[in-house]
Amino acid sequence: MNGIKDLLYREPVVINEGVELFKEDLVKQGVQTVQVNFTPPAGGNPQLLDILDYLSDPRRKEAIALANQEAVKRVITSHPVLVGYGKALDVIPGMTAKTILHAGPPITWDRMCGAMRGAITGALVFEGLARDIAEAEVLAASGEIIFSPCHEHNTVGSMAGVTSPSMYVHIVKNKAYGNLAYTNLSEQLSKILRMGANDQSVIDRLIWMRDVLGPMLKEAMELAGEIDLRLLMSQALHMGDECHNRNVAGTSILSQALTPYLAQTGFSMQDKVDVFNFILSSDYFSGPTWMAACKCAMDAAQGIENSTVVTTMCRNGTDFGVRVSGLPGQWFTGPSQQVIGPLFAGFKPEDSGLDIGDSAITETYGIGGFAMAAAPAIVSLVGGTVAEAIGFTDKMLEITTDTNPNVTIPLLNFRGVASGIDVLKVLETGILPIINTAIAHKEPGIGMIGAGIVHPPMDCFVKAAQALGQNIR
Repeated sequence: MNGIKDLLYREPVVINEGVELFKEDLVKQGVQTVQVNFTPPAGGNPQLLDILDYLSDPRRKEAIALANQEAVKRVITSHPVLVGYGKALDVIPGMTAKTILHAGPPITWDRMCGAMRGAITGALVFEGLARDIAEAEVLAASGEIIFSPCHEHNTVGSMAGVTSPSMYVHIVKNKAYGNLAYTNLSEQLSKILRMGANDQSVIDRLIWMRDVLGPMLKEAMELAGEIDLRLLMSQALHMGDECHNRNVAGTSILSQALTPYLAQTGFSMQDKVDVFNFILSSDYFSGPTWMAACKCAMDAAQGIENSTVVTTMCRNGTDFGVRVSGLPGQWFTGPSQQVIGPLFAGFKPEDSGLDIGDSAITETYGIGGFAMAAAPAIVSLVGGTVAEAIGFTDKMLEITTDTNPNVTIPLLNFRGVASGIDVLKVLETGILPIINTAIAHKEPGIGMIGAGIVHPPMDCFVKAAQALGQNIR
């Protein structure tokens, strides 16, 4: 009864769903109003609604639920550890002397964006396959070079994702399931190959990384044996990182784990000083490491019949691609989107290339943009407010299958990160995964110009749902 009296003696609060004009009129009259934005399931598309209805049949729904539980269990129980470093040609499956791996779904040279073209031509010069960038462009267009997605070789690559045969890469092993994952080393600065820069300073740095940094890390890990990445990732989130674009803590604890072994290598004191200074030059040193750890976990969830869990999100600057556990080997693509966020001084939005990179494997796992509540300082890089960062983390629970108790967020009472993006939940809610990312210039040879927030296109999930509707019986 007291509740009814409260309604009679206090000002009403109106919930307005849909058209905001009604809310605006009420606000002008001094009425407290809460806006609820309604999005019809599947965007109201009759064909997609039919697919959702078909898949919500009790028998199919139960089969999907059981499959998704298994997929997410594999992600959560995966235990990635760093076991070594090696040359891409020596360790990555399918790598050849004329193979260049790239970020995102498959793409041909003629459709590649500026940043990817810049990175590939720089890599061809670095490998000694071309004398200069002009000659590298001719070679890249000739058909002699094999271009292949990193993801199809158990690998991930930041931004342009370019991995060439002589580059050193991380070797990460999943102790729970035995699979391996790889990614190349951080170049640290903003004027770097993975952002499309390719002048002589970039090539010289890559040569030093091949001749000194990579071999020293390889020797150090031969002494160390293994480093527990799941443990370090969890610690980094507890220390204010989200392990995609904020890696202050992660780089500190990873370098701390490596230092005793780096010190014991047979390299000269000057080489060791150079390596330590290089690691200190940027917080991003550990960024690729977490990408490989996430890739290792997500690959363990591939190939589970009837599962609608997303195991890959990636982009090549032209197309955004996803892969789904229950549809192994299939890509579902849509157009790469514009990243919205702060730009470095002197650059304008029209200078920006479209969304690019394999680093969204972190969000696929549940960190990065999904864990921004753990890293409120990230908003100084990607824009927005702390409240929005927390809101993004909460919202991702609506499109995922479970939470990961091994990787938790202190600010949210140590709740596990949201894990297991479900294609069907994305369509039912209209909520797209959140990704935070760097922004590369649209032209080759320039590099990073900012960072921000982006979403996948809905097209990817629509195509995946259509395929699921044909495969789940």
